[in-house]
Amino acid sequence: MNPVAERYVKLLLALGRHDPDMVDAYHGPPAWASEAETAAQPLADIEREAAALLGGIGAAPAGVEEILRLRREYLRKQVSALSARCRMLRGERFRFDEESAALYDAVAPAGTEAHYRTLVAALDPMLPGAGPIPPRYEAYRAAFVIPPGRLDAVFSAAIQECRRRTLRYIPLPSGERFTVEYVTNKPWSGYNWFKGGAFSLIQMNTDLPIHIDRAVDLAAHEGYPGHHVYNALLEEKLLKGRGWVEFSIYALFSPQSLVAEGTANYGIEMAFPAGERVAYEREVLFPLAGLDPATADGYYRAQELAAQLAYAGNEAARGYLDGAMTKEEAVQWLVDYALMARDRAEQRIRFFEKYRSYVINYNLGKDLVRDYVERNGGVPSDPPRRWAIFRDLISSPRLPSGLR
Repeated sequence: MNPVAERYVKLLLALGRHDPDMVDAYHGPPAWASEAETAAQPLADIEREAAALLGGIGAAPAGVEEILRLRREYLRKQVSALSARCRMLRGERFRFDEESAALYDAVAPAGTEAHYRTLVAALDPMLPGAGPIPPRYEAYRAAFVIPPGRLDAVFSAAIQECRRRTLRYIPLPSGERFTVEYVTNKPWSGYNWFKGGAFSLIQMNTDLPIHIDRAVDLAAHEGYPGHHVYNALLEEKLLKGRGWVEFSIYALFSPQSLVAEGTANYGIEMAFPAGERVAYEREVLFPLAGLDPATADGYYRAQELAAQLAYAGNEAARGYLDGAMTKEEAVQWLVDYALMARDRAEQRIRFFEKYRSYVINYNLGKDLVRDYVERNGGVPSDPPRRWAIFRDLISSPRLPSGLR
């Protein structure tokens, strides 16, 4: 499979010339990147080569070691997604669910407006005042914004605690490290740019107010045991350990992203199971942020209910990208059923426009990862086994269909 893997990497680099977002990270041979830049391969040629490469990936021999079977299936799905992305760039239109199946090997379930309306109504008794819930929820949350002058202290504490908890169960490569930057004018709230050598650049977008819950969310998701750990382990175990060059590159619009985002979101629960998060934030992060620790329990009860609306954003993306909703209707849906402030909803629409069906990777990915971990015995009452299954998942080439 090594020649297939090398050709896959080179085709991705070639595609990256046409789609700068496609190659999210590359830390392979510099000469390959230079070659792709110089060759300037046309999209039609990349698509044709991808189809030929895909046709040459046969079935795994009987009795082959599982990780070798997983590698073959990984390459098959990744090359298929590369081909689909070529077709999109050449003008082929996919409906939302068709696109997510082609790129991410998964389709998110649909929910009705009545379903989300019922979930929103459950928040009513937890919020001060009377009247429509979305503005009341936003007014309630406003009291839990981290003051800009305290943001770095709060986030630094959160990421160090996430790292400490992760290191209990996952040994990390020697010298692993990260840098944090605060940025603006982005369609996302946080991003991990993996640079290779177990090093990440973690960026936090400060365009909009950052609520206290986002500190641990971003620290775990972008850092430990999320993207930073995922990328560092793949580099250590598969790229360096086995010489599998396909793990020198990360294709953003590919099935790998569902596992990457799903494990990063589930990683929040891995680091802080059950009531441990509220206890830690009440004792450490709320005081650092200048917030009243006595309000932590009530805030997280409301957040737990609001988390049940996770799939509401998918409906706005599906409706908007399929043409069933106007931009304003999609914004209003996010306000009403994802409980976003209007400026945050407008930012989310920009995310839909840029990344399209990528949104399913966060919620569906998390649910598929949780089901996989717990189905294999990784229940919260058995932390060592839970972490062992999670560790194996984030250091293997398993993809969405392999989680079911």
